[in-house]
Amino acid sequence: MSMTIAECATERHPRPTPNTPTNVLSQLNLTNRVCVITGASGGIGRAVAEAYAESGAHLALWYNRNPAATMTATALSQTHNIKVHTYQIPITDVEAVKAGIEQVVRDFGRIDVFVANAGTAISKPILDMSVDEYRALMSVNVDGVFFCAKYVGEVFRKQRSGNLIITSSISGHVVNVPLDQPVYNASKAYVTHLGKSLAREWRDFARVNIVSPGFFETDMGASEQVRNEAYRMTPLGRQGDVKEIKGLYLYLASDASSYQTGSDVVIDGGYILP
Repeated sequence: MSMTIAECATERHPRPTPNTPTNVLSQLNLTNRVCVITGASGGIGRAVAEAYAESGAHLALWYNRNPAATMTATALSQTHNIKVHTYQIPITDVEAVKAGIEQVVRDFGRIDVFVANAGTAISKPILDMSVDEYRALMSVNVDGVFFCAKYVGEVFRKQRSGNLIITSSISGHVVNVPLDQPVYNASKAYVTHLGKSLAREWRDFARVNIVSPGFFETDMGASEQVRNEAYRMTPLGRQGDVKEIKGLYLYLASDASSYQTGSDVVIDGGYILP
C-alpha cells in the first residue's frame, strides 16, 4: 500500500514479540495444544496427526467416510498419552462443519491449530467433466475449506489467537501434465489465495499459512497415467513419502513459525522448477 511522505513519518509502535522459547526444539513443542485435522483417515492427514501427537498435542481428527481415523486415534492416544477424539464431519455440509467446530470446543475447551486438509480430485478436461462432477469437486476443495475457515475463524477471534493451515497443491501453481485437470487446478489456486487473504484479514488474532504438496505416495498421488512424467519432471526423481512432510506441518503449527503468515510453502521435490 503506497503512502505519502507525511504518512510514512507518522509514528508507529511495533507490536510486542511473542513470549516464546528461544530454544528451537522447545519452539516445536505442541504440548497441550488442541489441533483439528480434516481428512485425517490417511495420507497427509494421518502423517500430520502423527507429527502433532509426537510433539504432545491433543487431537480432533475429522473424517468423511473412512473410519480408519478411529484406529489412528486409538493408536496415537495410547502411544503418546494424549487426548484424541474423532468426528465424522462431511465438510461439504456447512451446518455439520459449524456444529463440529462447536463440539470440538466443548470437548477440548479451545482450538489452537486447524488444518484444513481434506480434498478430492477429479482429473478430467473441462469438456469431459459433467456439471455434477464440477460441483462435487468444488464442494469439497473450495466450499469445505471456506466453511472450516469461516467457523474456526470465529473461534480464533474470540480466543484472540489461532493458527489455520490450508493444504493446497502445486496444481495451484502450474498446469499439470500430461492429464488436463483445469477445475482441480483452479480449486487449489482458490484456496491458496483465500489463505493469503485471510492472513491479512485475521492479522490481529491468528496466523494463516498454506502448504502446497507435490506428488506423494498417497491415494491422491501420481496415478499410473502420470507417474513416469512425475518422476521425469521431479529433480529428486520420485514421489515423496508422507514422513517427509510431517516436519513442515509441525513447523507451521508451532512457535517456531511465529513470524510466518500468509506464506505458501511448496514441498514437491522440485517439480515446479522451470
